[in-house]
Amino acid sequence: MLRFLSALAVMIGLFAVTPAQAAQADANTVYLDTQYGRATIKLRPDLAPKHVEQIKALVKRGFYNGVVFHRVIEGFMAQTGDPTGTGTGGSDLPDLKAEFTNKAKFVRGVVGMARSSDPNSANSQFFIMYAPQASLDGQYTIVGEVVSGMEAIDKIKKGDASDNGMVSNPDKIIKMQLAK
Repeated sequence: MLRFLSALAVMIGLFAVTPAQAAQADANTVYLDTQYGRATIKLRPDLAPKHVEQIKALVKRGFYNGVVFHRVIEGFMAQTGDPTGTGTGGSDLPDLKAEFTNKAKFVRGVVGMARSSDPNSANSQFFIMYAPQASLDGQYTIVGEVVSGMEAIDKIKKGDASDNGMVSNPDKIIKMQLAK
């Protein structure tokens, strides 16, 4: 009977996470520490493998440590990842070709890559959504989602609405690190 129940549970997906999948999830988990606490981000290589690879490479280098949230718009998003703090900078790694998908939507907690008007210009900057924004769906690359600690992101200092969300004396990422 126990063997039958186990087989049935696997068939209906109750034990859908295998040990290999659990290990992969850890390898794609990032901790983002702010003065308000930690946000845990689950990266989504299934949606954007090249972007996730680049984010992980930058996290391993400590690139994001001390970088400010330079653009934060109440009810929209918090943007970071520019070492200059101006919104125009990036890393020394090459820009990435867009990995847009209609599979995932820009909703609260989703992490997307910032870019210029060129869809193939994402590099190191990313943003975390405060609220759904359907106009971004299929237009920007989604790299992950905040799975815990969104309350820390909610507390990040907001920018001036009349200045496109640019923040004076902005909050910083204290540290970003891979869980594994």
